Amino acid sequence: MAVNASAQFKKADKGVEYQIISNNPGRKLALNDVITFEAVQKTDKDSVLFSTYKQGQPVKTQVRQSNSPADLMNIFQLMSVNDSACVKVPVDSIFKGHEEQMPPMFTKGGNVVFNVKVLKAQTLDEAMAERNAAMAKFKAEGEKMKVAEAGLLTKYIAANKLAPKTTASGLKYILKSAGTKPKPLAGDTVYVNYTGHTLEGKIFDSSIEADAKAGGLQQPGRTYEPISFALGTGRVIPGWDEGLALLNEGSKATFLIPSNLAYGERGQGSIEPFSTLVFDLELVKVVRVKHNPVATKATTTKKKVGVKKRVAPKKKN
Repeated sequence: MAVNASAQFKKADKGVEYQIISNNPGRKLALNDVITFEAVQKTDKDSVLFSTYKQGQPVKTQVRQSNSPADLMNIFQLMSVNDSACVKVPVDSIFKGHEEQMPPMFTKGGNVVFNVKVLKAQTLDEAMAERNAAMAKFKAEGEKMKVAEAGLLTKYIAANKLAPKTTASGLKYILKSAGTKPKPLAGDTVYVNYTGHTLEGKIFDSSIEADAKAGGLQQPGRTYEPISFALGTGRVIPGWDEGLALLNEGSKATFLIPSNLAYGERGQGSIEPFSTLVFDLELVKVVRVKHNPVATKATTTKKKVGVKKRVAPKKKN
């Protein structure tokens, strides 16, 4: 937004100065409106601190009572949709009472400069209706994706002639070789060698150098060795926490982990949303912590309560 050099800045509360450029004056924004706007935040010396244009996505927020001059809530209520504004907020008013927290790019007596443009305004009811419709659409699309994911997994199992076991959560696993040592418990540190790939065969992660190279996986600076973590503490995807607890130390297995036990509807990096993941892994070592003994239910024997026979009183002679 270009500042109108011929127009003067107006003064607002707490030393804030503003200039509004309005081409199509309409209804002023009101409290509780949900607005979408672009914003650029700069220093006095034009150093950009934040930009929605660079971020690639505008800000969406609700107009509310102002808590700080830097939230611009009072300025928004002077604007309409399609209006632009340049706002100068004194640094001293933002950091009043905690001046020691002022970043070095700001100077006492200076300003933080905001350039904003309002793109859209909705009443709260309109915004909620739009959100609910978007959520319903997202849910419907998600259900379709889940069905498609299940179909791909069925085909993968048939094509590779697999016979996995399935847990209640939907985790599928194939035990290739069983170890002889005990299974790990929650809190134990496990050491695991693994290679992960999609149903299409694309390797996305591996702790084994030969597998990484064979799959064309680039992992600069990685040390190829078993990874370690405390089991059952949420350090890995749920499918790993569940699956590794089923294996004896020294076991080798393949996990077929559905997306709800992996990266779900969002995906992760190169992993697409609603992707079932395949892991070939070995539970190399378990470092056990001290576990409390499992409490057993005390058995109680109920006393048999006998029914006393009623004795008839003796007759008096």
